[in-house]
Amino acid sequence: MPRLARLLAACLLLVSTLPAGADIPAGLLGSAAVRDGKPSLAPILEPVLPGVVNIATRGRIPVEQNPLLQDPFFRYFFGLPRQPREREFQSLGSGVIVDAKKGYILTNNHVIDKAQEITVTLRDRRRFQAKVVGKDPATDIALIQIEADDLTALEMADSDRLRVGDFVIAIGNPFGLGQTVTSGIVSALGRSGLGIEGYEDFIQTDASINPGNSGGALIDLDGRLVGINTAIVAPSGGNVGIGFAIPVNMARDIMEQLIEYGEVRRGRLGVYVQDLTPELARAFGIDYQEGAVITQVADDSPAAKAGLKPGDVVVAVNGKPVRDAADLRNRIGLLRVGQRVRLKIVRNSRERTVTAVITAPKRVTLKGEKVSPLLAGAVFALTEEDTQPPGVVVEKVAPGSPAWSAGLRPGDLILSVNRIPVHDLDDLQRAAKRSRRGLLLNIQRGNAAMFILIQ
Repeated sequence: MPRLARLLAACLLLVSTLPAGADIPAGLLGSAAVRDGKPSLAPILEPVLPGVVNIATRGRIPVEQNPLLQDPFFRYFFGLPRQPREREFQSLGSGVIVDAKKGYILTNNHVIDKAQEITVTLRDRRRFQAKVVGKDPATDIALIQIEADDLTALEMADSDRLRVGDFVIAIGNPFGLGQTVTSGIVSALGRSGLGIEGYEDFIQTDASINPGNSGGALIDLDGRLVGINTAIVAPSGGNVGIGFAIPVNMARDIMEQLIEYGEVRRGRLGVYVQDLTPELARAFGIDYQEGAVITQVADDSPAAKAGLKPGDVVVAVNGKPVRDAADLRNRIGLLRVGQRVRLKIVRNSRERTVTAVITAPKRVTLKGEKVSPLLAGAVFALTEEDTQPPGVVVEKVAPGSPAWSAGLRPGDLILSVNRIPVHDLDDLQRAAKRSRRGLLLNIQRGNAAMFILIQ
């Protein structure tokens, strides 16, 4: 066995023989986390556990239809029953009480998405039907509300103060087992580019998070909420020590807008950017190692009016450093329309500060039947978003429509039609009209790209 392999095996054996209580050294817990003279997390958890709830949902979703099986002659010939158009689903998750008086509970959007019935079970086994206050798929945050007395809310911490190596505790309802607690550390901060959500700035932790933990609490050793457990990397379907939580500062900003508007009204700066790499920093002659390089400024945008130019490097927003392009997108995306934002930029090796006023993104839609009869049932949209050029997105698809049967789904990004690149709705219409036999669509869905042939 190679020397490195023997060393790794020895390390794994050593870790496997550590006592269960070795996760968090006693000296770091403090006198408040001592029970019967021994280190314990129980004193930290006892006042917190009532603030984490179990969530069960029920609903019905459309069943993807096979056009061939919908043909009456085909079904009659082969003796096949009619396919159901909908199926019932059930799911389990977790939530965190953040306002005891108003009964507000933070959770993940995917926990309650498409649910027609949401049941919240408290630690004392009381059950309540919840209503949706608002949800934001782009960050996977949802806010629900119950009418109940004697609730316990968790205090929110400042997640910007987290550091890699800080001890954290995850609380949730994994695999529907009931309330479960696991401990670990903050493994990394600012994780993005994972393709999990539209806006990503995750806390990574090795505290065990499994299916059903979604929407649960990630707390610090003071019992304060630092994140909302959201996702895992799970090649085997279970925890492998890589879990992700949405920072509570982001969740708080989203919650405030959901309470006020019932939705998140994101603003737009009007810049397209890329990460500042060491090579670009040397080319620009600057010492900064982190930031976002502006590659394009949209016409008549807040950025253009503020005087921003391609080649400017954004290094701070409202006094807070910018790590990369995703970080800038997150910060701008959480600002409200009409809000003023201070940008610290570097231009020609000199620092300067500019101020811009965030505006609402323009949104234009087009019905699929106006593009081609083959796309009937779809609604296409052109949205101006920061960090990437405008593109055509499938906003809606009616189940059972020609577009649905062809395989189009909401959220698909149209890259080309019959190998003609598509950048806006006019491009989409022109490319579709050139075709006489069918449409070959190149789409991006999440992190994957594919071709769909519609005839």
